Amino acid sequence: MGLTEKQRDQFERDGVLVVEGFADTAACKELIERSREMLEAFEPESVSVFTAHEQTRTPDDYFLESGDKVRFFFEEDAFLPDGSLKQAKELSINKIGHAMHDLDPVFSSFSRTPDLAAVAADVGFVDPKLLQSMYIFKQPSIGGEVTCHQDSTFLYTDPMSCVGFWFALEDATLENGCLWAEPGGHRGPLRKLFKRAPGGGTEFETLSDAPLPEPGDGRLVPLETPAGTLVLLHGQLPHYSGPNRSPRSRHAYSVHVIEGDAGYPDENWLQRGDDMPLRGFA
Repeated sequence: MGLTEKQRDQFERDGVLVVEGFADTAACKELIERSREMLEAFEPESVSVFTAHEQTRTPDDYFLESGDKVRFFFEEDAFLPDGSLKQAKELSINKIGHAMHDLDPVFSSFSRTPDLAAVAADVGFVDPKLLQSMYIFKQPSIGGEVTCHQDSTFLYTDPMSCVGFWFALEDATLENGCLWAEPGGHRGPLRKLFKRAPGGGTEFETLSDAPLPEPGDGRLVPLETPAGTLVLLHGQLPHYSGPNRSPRSRHAYSVHVIEGDAGYPDENWLQRGDDMPLRGFA
């Protein structure tokens, strides 16, 4: 199930494409159930918090070494002042990342299908490689905002080639923190690079002073999507998601794909060992 000519033209024009009904209900439920099994088995020895607000902070080694592992990251608002969790572990995790598509058979099977390979070819990939995967919980009441960003800031290649394949596993609405995107914004410049700093940790390098869109400025449109929807996101497309203060979760799964012959800098934050080379859809 590749894309129609109209869909290909729309993605080229807008940098974002919403394809409803791409993944069937059973496949979505299987990923949700697998994430629950993984969480049940997870016993944290240390706490790593994911936040998109402190983008100048130095991430911990647990995060920086996750490119070829399966690791768990807590919501920023999951903890009481004394450091204990406000609620159950399974309602406190922000996301799982970043190599489930290679290390877990359920996620690998979902991520590698002829239909997805056809879509990748239709958006221009010649030798697509699956770079990273994320299971995003967007927990009820405490699901954090992800501020406006461009994926190529974090997953840079030369030439730029990153495309996000984002799947709604549950209905995504305005109330539970759906995606917002700037149609056509991928034609603007890449604003920043997020990379490993020479002395350790990470840093942002500013490439352009052009401001990213902000919620309420009229440039971002909401992408309310039913479960099973695939959203394609060009790597230079500005997008964000709001917080979830509703009583309903907004589970999603995303895979980022890059071109196989594109240069991947050593200073990119996400790295993996030589024993786990990137693979395509086969």
